[in-house]
Amino acid sequence: MRPEPGQVLHFSEDPTITHFAPHVAATAQQPEAYVWAVDYDRAPDYWFPRQCPRALAWVTPETTDADRERIIGPGGGVRVHAVEYGWLERMRTTELYAYRLDARDFQPFGDPAHAHVAEHEVRPLGPAERVGDLFELYEEAGIQLKVLPTVLPFWARVVTSTLEFSGIRLRNARLAPPE
Repeated sequence: MRPEPGQVLHFSEDPTITHFAPHVAATAQQPEAYVWAVDYDRAPDYWFPRQCPRALAWVTPETTDADRERIIGPGGGVRVHAVEYGWLERMRTTELYAYRLDARDFQPFGDPAHAHVAEHEVRPLGPAERVGDLFELYEEAGIQLKVLPTVLPFWARVVTSTLEFSGIRLRNARLAPPE
């Protein structure tokens, strides 16, 4: 599930949203109210249940061969998403929906841009679309899905590597692997 040219996506577990109003998210690091969306490249970051902690990493031209081998590994493609075992059943059963939004209403956010934001109310271009089987999306996109007892040790390696990365909902991660 990716946006078409001229679109951005908003992912939700709620299929009944008719409009998006700017708001300050509870986890926001900035005081401005926004409507949040993602582009084609960042859509896979949200192929998860909303509260699922995940550590994401991908190869860039600056990535060293050693870091690619250490973080992604052989046969792993150019992108890896790490999730915890405790979230697998929810990934299998969560009904996730995507809303297509007109990209002209949004501006890139971050440096490098990791999202798109609108400062005014926006309406979807159509009804919510069911995303479908999340594991199939990963396979079709060629994204390695790494399953771990906790994502935090993996995250600690990723942030000291030459790969680009994103950590989402890490506050929900298990603090330590089971004994």
